[in-house]
Amino acid sequence: MNSIKISFVTALFFLTSTVTFAQDFQGKAYYFSKTPMNLGAWGARLSEQQKKQVEDRLKNRLEKTYILTFNKTESIYKEDEKLDAISGATDTWGNNFSPGPLYKNVKTKTFVQDQEFYGKQFLIKEELQTLEWKIGTETKQIGNYTCFKATCKRTDFDVSWWNFSWDRLRNNYVENKSDSIKTADVAGLKSETLKEEIDMVEIEAWYTPMIPVSQGPDDYWGLPGLILEISVNNTTLLCSKIVMNPEEKIDIEAPDKGKEVTKKEYQEIISVKMQEMRDNRGRNSGRRP
Repeated sequence: MNSIKISFVTALFFLTSTVTFAQDFQGKAYYFSKTPMNLGAWGARLSEQQKKQVEDRLKNRLEKTYILTFNKTESIYKEDEKLDAISGATDTWGNNFSPGPLYKNVKTKTFVQDQEFYGKQFLIKEELQTLEWKIGTETKQIGNYTCFKATCKRTDFDVSWWNFSWDRLRNNYVENKSDSIKTADVAGLKSETLKEEIDMVEIEAWYTPMIPVSQGPDDYWGLPGLILEISVNNTTLLCSKIVMNPEEKIDIEAPDKGKEVTKKEYQEIISVKMQEMRDNRGRNSGRRP
């Protein structure tokens, strides 16, 4: 605990004695994500060469780069898109189920995310979720920065609301169609649905008081220092570079174009669309040529 107090004093000194954290300062943090490839039982039937080919094809989805531009209270976080090394194109399908540019203001608790789904623009606006962090004493070095460990728990929905899941769609179907099912069956099905909805995900973060801003990648925030690494499920985001007061300033502004919806409403919209696409494929495959 003493080491934490010392770090806080160091951060305060750094804040008040340098121009880096002047009132109008700005910083940019570059993160890269890595998700292990899991091919399951299907992958067991592939040769090593075939697995390598699949991994190369999925590289854009498993390894991504993000940029967080921040000041004392605001930030904008977005993916740094890159071309597919094989096809020379961006991952259009994957982009439909990836988080869009995210603005957050930790002073006003504002959350605004620009989300595109099959060419239609949505604007997700909600109050920035407060995270119940547990700060530990464990430390490690990330680049030139001493970082402290912190953990919290979030619901599975909170960490993946922008993505699509057939399991989630099935659960919503059970909830919406419950009137047509026997009472005894509904009770059991609803119990299973509720259990999945409240499944909690363990979040591990590493933050540095040496950059005393309550910011981080994605919608993570609320720690006494910039979050340089965060692990959620099987994906880890790690900061690879930090640039303080870059020569080219960027206006940190909330997105303002698109249909305004909540996270839950957006999830319902994409679930309906995916079900329609599945039904259409089924009808088309049943037609005779």
